Amino acid sequence: MGLDVMVGALIGADEETADWFRAQCAEIARVLTAEGLPGWREPEDGPRFGDRIWGYSGLHALRRLAAHLAAHGKLPEPLAEGERATDDPVLRAAYEDVPDERPGPFDHLIHHSDCEGYYAPVDFAPVLADFELSGGLLGSSVRLLAELDELARALGLPDDLEPDSAEVEEAVEADDPAAEGWRRYGTESFICLQLRAAARCSVATGAVLAFC
Repeated sequence: MGLDVMVGALIGADEETADWFRAQCAEIARVLTAEGLPGWREPEDGPRFGDRIWGYSGLHALRRLAAHLAAHGKLPEPLAEGERATDDPVLRAAYEDVPDERPGPFDHLIHHSDCEGYYAPVDFAPVLADFELSGGLLGSSVRLLAELDELARALGLPDDLEPDSAEVEEAVEADDPAAEGWRRYGTESFICLQLRAAARCSVATGAVLAFC
């Protein structure tokens, strides 16, 4: 199954979907208010983002890079054929580390559901836990964008590189750990670019970023 990411869920939505998502936004606002954080008004027109960013395994692969960068200050070797990111001990340790008042450098990327939940376009840390909310954890798309920018710099991704470019597609298909720079991490680079595009849209428009 693939992981879909949406920004601007109210834009062009039918009445039933819009009513459902307004209720979700009310829950997000409740969580923010309980923490003394500012709210926001979810836009009903303007730019939106909707795309599939690969799959759950790909998101874990990107999180693996972040976990190693946080723990050791450098990227790990690319995953070997048949190796799963979720078996990596550094990533597993990061998943077991509960977010607290001293957030890590990639908490908003790592500490979030891999299949559902939201990022609000409000700047806050640490990640907020509320089990009445879809996914159980609420992230900040502002912080997520900053974390993805840092990962992109570590990978050496050009700022103007598009996720759907032929260059990225070739790197993903080649899956060559002997390649140079970001091309060694084709899948992770694609997901970083896709997720960063969604986070940029969320921050620019003030719309919630949703995993679905």
